[in-house]
Amino acid sequence: MDTVPAESLRRDARVIGVVGLAHGISHFLQLALPPLFPLLRAEFGVSWTLLGFIAGVFYVASGLVQFTAGFVVDRLGARPVLLSGMALLVLGTLAASLAPNPWWLFPCAALMGAGNGVFHPSDFAILNANVTPRRLGHAYSTHGVGGNLGYALAPIVSFGLGASFGWRVALVAMGVAGLIALGVLASQRRILTSQRVADAHAHTLKGSVALFVQPAILLCFFYFVFQTAASVGLQTFLPSALNEGLDVPLVAATSAVTAYLLGGTAGIVMGGFLAVRTARHDVVAASGLVLGAGLLGLVAANAIPLPGLVPMFVVIGLFIGATGPSRDLIVRHATPKGAAGRVYGFVYSGLDLGAMLGPVWFGLMLDHGLAREVFMLIGALFVIAIGTVVQVRRVGAAQPV
Repeated sequence: MDTVPAESLRRDARVIGVVGLAHGISHFLQLALPPLFPLLRAEFGVSWTLLGFIAGVFYVASGLVQFTAGFVVDRLGARPVLLSGMALLVLGTLAASLAPNPWWLFPCAALMGAGNGVFHPSDFAILNANVTPRRLGHAYSTHGVGGNLGYALAPIVSFGLGASFGWRVALVAMGVAGLIALGVLASQRRILTSQRVADAHAHTLKGSVALFVQPAILLCFFYFVFQTAASVGLQTFLPSALNEGLDVPLVAATSAVTAYLLGGTAGIVMGGFLAVRTARHDVVAASGLVLGAGLLGLVAANAIPLPGLVPMFVVIGLFIGATGPSRDLIVRHATPKGAAGRVYGFVYSGLDLGAMLGPVWFGLMLDHGLAREVFMLIGALFVIAIGTVVQVRRVGAAQPV
């Protein structure tokens, strides 16, 4: 074991803040390229499909690395994995700024995705090892808020700089911001510790598969697939779906995305307080999802007047965001001792799978004129996710393998 659980509020706050910064920068750089797609399309004369494949390469690489990073975290500890991932993410962003043609962006996106894949196994291993258990709900909340703020800030910075100074300058600026963050993390390396598993070298793929197929772990994995596919679908296609399906002006439709993200950030904060005050994290997660799905049904039915749409998406974001800390605690309680890295790597790779599949499916629906139905499907995915999360408590924690 590299460390013992910290008992002081000051140390807990320091650990939580540093990990929250790392997560925020990872989400910030995760959205470095997509807002620049219109500028890249204009310069290189490529199709939206090709640009979509570039985004797909990012999530494929992230998912593959996220799965394997869990094993490495158990064996080497979280610190070298986290710092290496941040370095890859920064390197890929800076390399993309030099792209002489669109094909150059594919290996850059793969490099960025590989760096992005280390954060969840590393972050949660550090938080679980260092933060007092009674403050873990707030720790997970801050972790989620950092990610949401990174998401919200990235499009503004990326497209704003790209439109003003060119897409290459935008990527350089964002890469430099990541480089500064890497320096901050390196300066705090003494607190970026986690529990090393003594017999981690004995964890074979066959044995780990036996762990992953246990009901509690599989249910957590599929929860992430369904919930992320729905959430990323909202973030990606909300303006287009509102505009094409409900004739909402693009200005208002784009504002709805910002409203959803800001509402989600507030919801994560609220969810942190809920998570530390209840043992029924499944009820919190299920309630938030069913309320969000119900409100999306009202949007799909065109039952919300135009002036109420933006406030409505603040509320939807609030409900969905509030599920985040409880969701993370559900995964923690389902994880057997000594398997945190492997389980977090596997379960959170469901994020990347959902993020890869959701936008493709919703894009096809929009191409076929099913814009209003997008909201119905997103709501349905949230409801399906409820069916997975409420079963985790019933089946109990996974057994060590």
